[in-house]
Amino acid sequence: MTDPECIHFLQWALPRLNLRWHGFRKVRNQVCRRVNRRMRELGLSRISDYRTRLEREAVEWSALEAMCPITISRFYRDRRVFEVLAGEVLPELATLAIVRGESALRAWSAGCASGEEAYTLKILWDMRIKPQFRGLDLRIIGTDVEPAVLERARAGLYRAGSVKELPSELLQGAFAPMGGAYRVRDEHRANVAYERQDIRIAMPGGRFDLILCRNLVLTYFARSLQEEIVERIAGKLHPGGALVAGIREALPGPVAGLQAWHVRFRIYRKERVER
Repeated sequence: MTDPECIHFLQWALPRLNLRWHGFRKVRNQVCRRVNRRMRELGLSRISDYRTRLEREAVEWSALEAMCPITISRFYRDRRVFEVLAGEVLPELATLAIVRGESALRAWSAGCASGEEAYTLKILWDMRIKPQFRGLDLRIIGTDVEPAVLERARAGLYRAGSVKELPSELLQGAFAPMGGAYRVRDEHRANVAYERQDIRIAMPGGRFDLILCRNLVLTYFARSLQEEIVERIAGKLHPGGALVAGIREALPGPVAGLQAWHVRFRIYRKERVER
C-alpha cells in the first residue's frame, strides 16, 4: 500500500469508526503498517480488496479499530506543562486535599501508553513536591486500551530515547541504569497502577484531583465523541481539580463547570463549588 493509498483509505475508514483523519495525519504510518500486516494475514494484496472485505464483513471493522490506537509517548513530554504542574498546580491541589482531610491526591493518566506520563508525574511529586506536604501521598492510575503497552508500563523499563528529555537530576535520581536502558526505581513506582480500559466505554472509579488526557480524545476522536467524553471526565474531578489536555488540543466547546486555568498549557479547573 502506497502512502497516497493509505491516506485515501484512512480518510474513508476513520469517520466510520468515529475517529478524525486530521488527528492521524502525521502518525498514519503506524496505522498503515498494521493494516498492511492484516492484509498479509488475510491474503489480500490491494487495499481496495481490504476495503471490500470491510464492506462485506462487519466483524472486520473491530479488527481495524484495534489497529488504530497510537502509542507514541516519552518522559517529560511538553516540558513546560510539567513545570507548571510541579510549580503551581500540584501544590495547590495538595493544599485543597489537605483542607478536605485527605491522605492522598488521586491522579489519572488517560491513554497512558507505556507509563511515561504517569511516572513523570510521580517522580516530580516524590522529588520536588512531597517534601512540602509530609503525610500526603500521590496515587496514580494509568489506563490504556492496549495490553502490550500496559505490560511495558508495569515493567518500568525504558530505552534511552524515552528519557532523553528528563532533567539530569530526575534521570539520575529516579532511574537505575540497566544495560543501556533505564528502570524506574521502586520507590517511584509505588502507588502507580495500570489498568486496561477503553475511555469510550469506561473510566476509573471515584473522583480525581488531577486528570491528564493528552493527545488522545481531543486529537483522534470525532467531535461528538469528544463532547461526550470530556463531559464525563469533568464529572470525575473533585471541585477545584484540574484537567490537562494536549498542548495543541482544544476542548470541543464550553464544558459545564470547567474554567481555563492556564490557557497556554491547556490546563482547566473545575469550579470549587458544584452547582
